[in-house]
Amino acid sequence: MATKRQQKFSKLIKEEISKIFHQQFSGAFMGKLVTITDVEMSPDLGFAKIFVSVFPILHADDIVEFIEENKSKVRGALGRAIGKEVRIIPELAFFLDSTAEQASKIDSLIDSLDIPDPDPTDEED
Repeated sequence: MATKRQQKFSKLIKEEISKIFHQQFSGAFMGKLVTITDVEMSPDLGFAKIFVSVFPILHADDIVEFIEENKSKVRGALGRAIGKEVRIIPELAFFLDSTAEQASKIDSLIDSLDIPDPDPTDEED
């Protein structure tokens, strides 16, 4: 369970990296929806696990690979944005958040179920 300090820092990192993606990488993300869904901070605030959601899902691996290749630029921009507020700019690690993909699979499974209509003669008392 994260401390209040970790939660506050996570929120700050999430907001700032979202701005960085929007301002600096919007051209690379053209036609794709890239969202920071969660940030988990280490107890010493020196490491941030950043979870990214990508829509459409088929571009997810390419986007995460692009972000990993540009991680130093993201961290540099983050340092310029929050450097006066924090003592340490955390190391960044990006991970694909597959929650939306899993929800989509569950929805398609539910939709594919063949559930018969209830029999009106089979009423309960």
